Amino acid sequence: MMTTPLIEVTRLRKAFGRHRVLKGIDMRIEAGSSVVMFGPNGAGKTTFLRILATLSKPTSGTVRVAGVDIRDNPEGIRQYLGLVGHAPLLYDDLTAYENLRFYARLYGMEASGERIRELLERVGLWHRRHDLVRTFSRGMVQRMAIARALLHNPPILLLDEPDTGLDPQAAEMMTDLLREIGGSERTIIMTTHHLERGLALADRVLILVGGEIVFDQPASDIDYQELRPLYDAYVGEGVVA
Repeated sequence: MMTTPLIEVTRLRKAFGRHRVLKGIDMRIEAGSSVVMFGPNGAGKTTFLRILATLSKPTSGTVRVAGVDIRDNPEGIRQYLGLVGHAPLLYDDLTAYENLRFYARLYGMEASGERIRELLERVGLWHRRHDLVRTFSRGMVQRMAIARALLHNPPILLLDEPDTGLDPQAAEMMTDLLREIGGSERTIIMTTHHLERGLALADRVLILVGGEIVFDQPASDIDYQELRPLYDAYVGEGVVA
């Protein structure tokens, strides 16, 4: 018997005028999965995540989260989601604590102080809770963005290239954090250009090229030495990923 997936995408298409960005994506994602999507710039990765996050509407096709079409109740669906995009959505002139307290109020969370402390400790920033975000490094800002996205404890976390611009030490810290917050109670969908790092986090690997999924396989069935030439064959050698 097939169980109902947490996320079900059917014949998803997205066009901006005559430019077709997504060209008919079908996908089922089970609860607790860690799905990593690779692909070159312009492949449609960000557009796909924005649709899942209810920030962009499909041109055609359907996306269901927990059995509900995202177009029928986008506000309700957002309670299921945490998003870390290219912009951290943090206020530079507020402290780390003030930023999370502000978002807690937006979510209508009461007695949020304990939750804020828990998250800042988890991302290693409790000792910087009274410092303005504008004084933080790029890696610290990304960890703060993850704390913000997790504030309401969503079962789905969407990450759009969260390791972009990080130095190797910060990127490794980010990988450890994402590994820690994943698991059976949270589904993670992430895009990244870094094949080895993404593969280490994934239990399912996708490659998106030209708005179409050209590869979809369990991460346990492939290692980096196999993935690199496979990616080059689909995308083209010399493309940074």
